[in-house]
Amino acid sequence: MSKDRRVAVTGLGVRSAAGATPAALWEALLEPRPAAAAIRSFDASALPVDVACEIPGFDPAGYLTPKQVARTDRSVQFALCAATDAVRDAGGLAAVPERRAVVTGTAYGGVLTQEEGIGRPRALYVPKMMSNAGAFWITTEHGIGGPSLTISTACASGGHAVGEGMQLIRAGSADVVVAGGHEASLTPTNLLAFCRAGTLATGFADPAGASRPFDAGRRGFVLAEGAAFVVLERLEAARARGARIYAELTGYGRNSDAYHLTSPHPEGAGARACMELALADASVAAQEVVHVNAHGTGTELNDLAEARAITAVFGAGAVPVTAPKAVTGHAIGAAGALEAVIAALSVAEGLAPPTANLAQLDPRCEVDLVSGAPRKLPAGPVISNSFAFGGHNACLVLAPVQR
Repeated sequence: MSKDRRVAVTGLGVRSAAGATPAALWEALLEPRPAAAAIRSFDASALPVDVACEIPGFDPAGYLTPKQVARTDRSVQFALCAATDAVRDAGGLAAVPERRAVVTGTAYGGVLTQEEGIGRPRALYVPKMMSNAGAFWITTEHGIGGPSLTISTACASGGHAVGEGMQLIRAGSADVVVAGGHEASLTPTNLLAFCRAGTLATGFADPAGASRPFDAGRRGFVLAEGAAFVVLERLEAARARGARIYAELTGYGRNSDAYHLTSPHPEGAGARACMELALADASVAAQEVVHVNAHGTGTELNDLAEARAITAVFGAGAVPVTAPKAVTGHAIGAAGALEAVIAALSVAEGLAPPTANLAQLDPRCEVDLVSGAPRKLPAGPVISNSFAFGGHNACLVLAPVQR
């Protein structure tokens, strides 16, 4: 593994309730304009929660043929659309097929297909619901003949996918990697399950105000669907071909809490260690970081643990923090990749988006939460956090390209 093989982010693609392109997503974040709304894809009136961040009017036409649509789950359709946009944004995959790779992340795979087919599976039931289906379709669409991997680490899946994509380039196993996450888990069963687990926001007057990370009045997260992908390539090659470079991916940390199946360590011990691993991998001191893109789900346990971890690493209120899930909702396996795209845009644009719906910061969260309006950032490293059920942690460091 060689850090001499530096890694550039040259392509971005998203499908999100907050925007179907990186530009539209960025606009929604800067306003900010939360995407939570009443569920339309099924009748949720009998459920405890009838609000989610659902992609309205999604149509894969132009990306998938009718035959491909029939052979893929909604989650995979999101993945192929977002990955294709990222490849186009990068100007193509500048490597021979055997030097191209893909890494996808998903928590649920084809859960819509799975639930619809229970007791009456059709011939394509297994290939539509398998977690690696997204990776398959991306390889065939974009001529990827190198490593093809799928990671499933719950809410950290997308973050791990991007980080492991960087590691493939560092290891010399690939020259260009399409990496990201995808999820379409909005089903009555999942909504009811998350409600019974006490994690979904309830009791709000306006759906747009339901997701309130780090706010004293938070009530939980809003479930979302979507996909996000980046194109990673060797920095030297990107420069040589004159590619637009959003950011350099300089550091990656991953570890485990080894504490509890669904609860983070109360002091954020695993999250703190993961951020420190990512900073060490990037050869960056904590005081050099200009922005933290928080996991920020809006559950009390997560917010407190993450805030304590951020304070332990950077100091109380020492670095601007944004929680994008107040706008995007929580896309589970896609979340970390979506937030990697947001972090790359923060680096490229020199801005920290505001956190929507902040009325009163929880006094136990000693963080400088950006709110109200975007905040101008100096040039410097940004860290993006993903923390998951199962104690899985992933942190990414992105920075402006330095000589």
